[in-house]
Amino acid sequence: MTATHDLGPARLAATDLLRSAFRRHAAGVAVITAQGARPVGFTATSLTSVAAEPPLLSFGIGTGSSSWPVIADAEYIGVHVLAERQQDLAATFARSGADRFAPPTRWETGPHGVPVLAGVLAWLVCRVVARIPAGDHRVVIAEVVSGDPDGAGRPLLYHHGGFNALRD
Repeated sequence: MTATHDLGPARLAATDLLRSAFRRHAAGVAVITAQGARPVGFTATSLTSVAAEPPLLSFGIGTGSSSWPVIADAEYIGVHVLAERQQDLAATFARSGADRFAPPTRWETGPHGVPVLAGVLAWLVCRVVARIPAGDHRVVIAEVVSGDPDGAGRPLLYHHGGFNALRD
């Protein structure tokens, strides 16, 4: 018996099931940045702590993303945990074709030449250690080398297709 990977309607149903289930999963919102010929960045909800020793994190990025060519070659990337007041910043970095680093975005060049966004809850500069194929995405694993975890405020969340804040 030969296994098949083309499940047609069953695959489509599973894709819709995954999307529907994860619409109900609240996730923190981050912006990933890197420096190429120009700075690039994108909004991510797939940020995960992987290990404490060494300090590793991961995130996913689509290979069709405009940021992928730079992320694919970057030695260092920036990871920014957004505050609830930064919905506009999250939307800017999620929007296709936007000049993400133009005003009103506030940023500066940080350690290892990585673009660092101002006013975030926390930022990290990380050295990329692996890019793992995962369907039409890559899972990037990176080791934390510097940063600042002391921003003020509460985290921005993504839930049910929109940006949200924690409620008391």
